[in-house]
Amino acid sequence: MKTNIVLFAMFAVSSLTVNAQTAYEITDGVDSTLAKKKVHVAFRDKDADQLLGGISYVDMEELQAKDYTMSSLEDMYALVGGWNGNNLWGMDNDRLDNNDNSNLPVVIIDGVKRPSNNVLPSEIEQITFLKGAQAVVLYGAKGAKGAILITTKRGKVDGLQIKANANTGFHVAKEFPEYLGSAEYMKLYNEARVNDGLDPKYTQMDIYNHAAGINPYRYPNVNYYSDEYIRKAYNRSEGTLEIQGGGARAHFYTNINYYRLEDLLNFGLAKENYTDRFSVRGNVDLVINRLVKGYANASATFYNANKNKGDFWGEAATMRPNFPENAAPLIDIDMVDPNASKALAILGKSLNLLDGKYFPGGTKATMTNAIADCYFGGRTRDVSRQFQFDAGIDYDMNKFVKGLSFKTLFSIDYAAKYGLSYDNKYAVFIPTWSNYNSKDVIVGITQQNDEVVTGNMSMSNSAYRQTISWNGHFDYDRTFSGKHHVAGMLLANMYTTTASGEYHRYANANVGLQAGYDYMGRYFADLSLAGVHSARLPKGNRDALSPSFTLGWNIAKESFMEGSSVDDLLLSASYSNLNEDIDVYMGSKYFYLYDALWSTAGGSFKWNEVTSTDRTFSTMSKNPALDFIHRKEYSVSLRGSFFNKLLSTDFTFFNTDMSGFIIQNPTIFPSYLQGGLSGSSFKPAINNDIQNRKGLDFSVTTQKQLGKVHTTLGIVGTYLQTKYAKYDELVEYDYQKTEGRPLDAMWGYKCLGFYSVSDFNYNEGTGKYTLKSELPTPKIGGTIQPGDLKYEDVNNDNVLDNKDLVYLGKSGTYGAPVTLGANLTLKYRNFTLFALGNGQYGAKSVMNNYYYNNPEGRQEDKVYTGFGSYYFMSGEAKYSVNVRGRWTPETADVATHPRLTTLGSANNEAPSTFWLFSTNRFNIRKVQLTYDFPKEKFKGKVVNALSIYVNGNDLLTISKNRKLMETTVGYAPQTRFYNLGVKVTL
Repeated sequence: MKTNIVLFAMFAVSSLTVNAQTAYEITDGVDSTLAKKKVHVAFRDKDADQLLGGISYVDMEELQAKDYTMSSLEDMYALVGGWNGNNLWGMDNDRLDNNDNSNLPVVIIDGVKRPSNNVLPSEIEQITFLKGAQAVVLYGAKGAKGAILITTKRGKVDGLQIKANANTGFHVAKEFPEYLGSAEYMKLYNEARVNDGLDPKYTQMDIYNHAAGINPYRYPNVNYYSDEYIRKAYNRSEGTLEIQGGGARAHFYTNINYYRLEDLLNFGLAKENYTDRFSVRGNVDLVINRLVKGYANASATFYNANKNKGDFWGEAATMRPNFPENAAPLIDIDMVDPNASKALAILGKSLNLLDGKYFPGGTKATMTNAIADCYFGGRTRDVSRQFQFDAGIDYDMNKFVKGLSFKTLFSIDYAAKYGLSYDNKYAVFIPTWSNYNSKDVIVGITQQNDEVVTGNMSMSNSAYRQTISWNGHFDYDRTFSGKHHVAGMLLANMYTTTASGEYHRYANANVGLQAGYDYMGRYFADLSLAGVHSARLPKGNRDALSPSFTLGWNIAKESFMEGSSVDDLLLSASYSNLNEDIDVYMGSKYFYLYDALWSTAGGSFKWNEVTSTDRTFSTMSKNPALDFIHRKEYSVSLRGSFFNKLLSTDFTFFNTDMSGFIIQNPTIFPSYLQGGLSGSSFKPAINNDIQNRKGLDFSVTTQKQLGKVHTTLGIVGTYLQTKYAKYDELVEYDYQKTEGRPLDAMWGYKCLGFYSVSDFNYNEGTGKYTLKSELPTPKIGGTIQPGDLKYEDVNNDNVLDNKDLVYLGKSGTYGAPVTLGANLTLKYRNFTLFALGNGQYGAKSVMNNYYYNNPEGRQEDKVYTGFGSYYFMSGEAKYSVNVRGRWTPETADVATHPRLTTLGSANNEAPSTFWLFSTNRFNIRKVQLTYDFPKEKFKGKVVNALSIYVNGNDLLTISKNRKLMETTVGYAPQTRFYNLGVKVTL
């Protein structure tokens, strides 16, 4: 079946020649206004030239004619201002969304809330980004942080049309982490022990033997990133077949897709790792009679990820090159002394001899290893199945009331996933080495673990999800006297998701009212209301009304603008106050936050010194006034085109207050209500904190015919500023206030460099350093010596602790302060060159693996950056090449890393300006060259159109810290992708 499916060719369709936010399209260099182009917005379609701000869209059928993409939202950040690839206008998203969109705003596919990863670019007609509050008000409480509308293709042609597209390409790793070899690691580990006042662990002979490489089985020097284990490139291939057709009464569309993705690992069972996906999506549109139309959509997706057991990439980042010591991951059985009969007997019984020759090595402390895992550990398969169905009816009620219609939709989606695995267990063998006549041999073997090789697959991690949706709405649309256009909607909308392991359903229910008026497309007024409901709030506060008001003025249609260079100039302003319950939570609690909570998890006490009774204590008091969080927003948009469509612009300024975030231990209550028995509290949860986001979302597009080359250049971007406008806190020092700081503020210490030898008194008798009394006392953690990081005593209390934490910068969690996207299209005859890039500026990160998200500096305040111990190394960590810049007395002036230590060093690991770096970057994300064969060559032929193209993804990162940002630690590396594709229309 796979072989047949792979033969399906794939349709990669068309290209967006201007930025998605503009109100014009250019097709083959010919201008046309988009007044006739419908844009899908909340529960209705609108003319593109009447969008009133806060909305952007992308015509995917045009875009894919020049841009082959592999996922639904790929490349959108370079086409749509206000979208940074994760959120809209810096809004954080719903953590409890059970629809696999936990990192995205609400995604609506064909009118139904669905996961974005279950629709392919080749299936999509249009993507609409609803950024402004006025654009999402009708989606109720769960849609208050923005929405992405994905509309799939439908049958449009009469007769029969078949389109096919095939792609194949290769992923190539950008960067691999670089680690020291065994000999250098052992030498520096000895140095670390000496720094700690300990004796060296490795002898010079040990180091020599590892460096010489004469016996790699006894003196291993394992490079997990060598070509012995990793391919230079791995393949991804995809095929798509699209079939559509119909006649006067019915049309249909079908998309059949299969792709297969290989893996970078190239040995053992991992060599056969692959992920594949097969999907079918189809729809039918029926004209039942002149008043009633119906439609039905269905899709099925079958996904499998086949991989070896174990965590190769995780262990590659932590397993030292000489570890396990005295035993390589795999040892040649020929190293066993022929006279060591017991050792040979033990190995002879083993079920896991690679090629009958190599057995896994280990120690008592290391009973598995990453290499043996890939050979002997077994295999797993992650299975996912998704089925989606929806149907709707459109009823023209014009005979009752002119301009009136009714539309309704019902859907049911089901998704299931589970894991299948062969859970093999293998033993590791601990060798006992000897040396005869200058030759190393194994004279004894100790087996660790039992061996199990099963032929049966086990099932685990099963989960399911079911979503049921319904909406119905009366629509009114009528123009009076050719001038007064009136539109309205009365709506009821709901969806509910039931997920395994979740007691409460994830649900949304709301009613809505929308009323709009425009006078000759010149003056606009729009009112939208949503009645929302939330079961997370107390009775009496579960229902609320969310209003939104918008006014617009198309200045270009005024008489005083006649004859000017202004083609179109629409100014709009809106104010909204949306009620949302996405943020009604505390920690992992989402329900009953308004009620008094009690716990018995605080230990016990005894009666009569015999009977034990659990303690019962209050953790939170009741608050019957707990309320929704409010999105209070005003925005102003200006969209225009000039000089006969030569230049198109779209600017939106927004200012959003997310008001009433819930806090558990408000400082307005006396402190004696908290901190008693077992940390009890009688303080209620209340609405208090306010988050502010404001910025500018922009798009500028120019297009011009330059000789025989039609050129289109689009620039999009977002300028974003965030802050806590109100934050409940009691702080001793103003510099540690969270209020007024960015929402993604990073906190750490201000580093003054390294402690020098002159900062200490040295005791020759004990060989120990004692910090001079006039210097602040470090209390961050670890023993302080010359070569450790030295911090500023900000509060001048002569102690270094969390009271000295300062603001370091913005992490970019909600988006960098400035994000940019650029797209360029050059069309010459039948050639089309498309290039796309994106950038981010103004955010920071740290190399030490974590920073604090508030100035209290607690364990729970740590936010991890994913660098592990690659840039800062201590204890038993694997040493990367960055350790070569360590501090020593000789390198004190040029050191880039603290002194080495085999002990923990919380002082050096702490976030500080020493580890801070800029994440400013610009990425050349995509370059594609397409050739469309002349259509006249296919007149009278079976083939109607043919195109071929080559493209590259993630080609170049322009940044001072490029290597740092392109190096992935503990996971599979980032890759570049080079692809060849062909598409044909029959």
